[in-house]
Amino acid sequence: MKWHDRIVIDPAILVGKPIIEGTRLAVEFLVGLLAEGWTHEEVLSNYPQLIEEDIQAALHYAAETLQRERVYPLAV
Repeated sequence: MKWHDRIVIDPAILVGKPIIEGTRLAVEFLVGLLAEGWTHEEVLSNYPQLIEEDIQAALHYAAETLQRERVYPLAV
């Protein structure tokens, strides 16, 4: 799956945070729900505008973003 098909960034919506296309639900919000222990079924039940592919896209986006992250040690 390509997250690019489901996630958009629009400066006019949530100050440009990545969101699920056609919603005002941020990827950050969805990943946070999953981190709190929500199941995919609970997310879909509470946000009926979403489909399973939206959750998968959010997770793929988060994974790809973390893969690009670079960490540099600070001299102490």
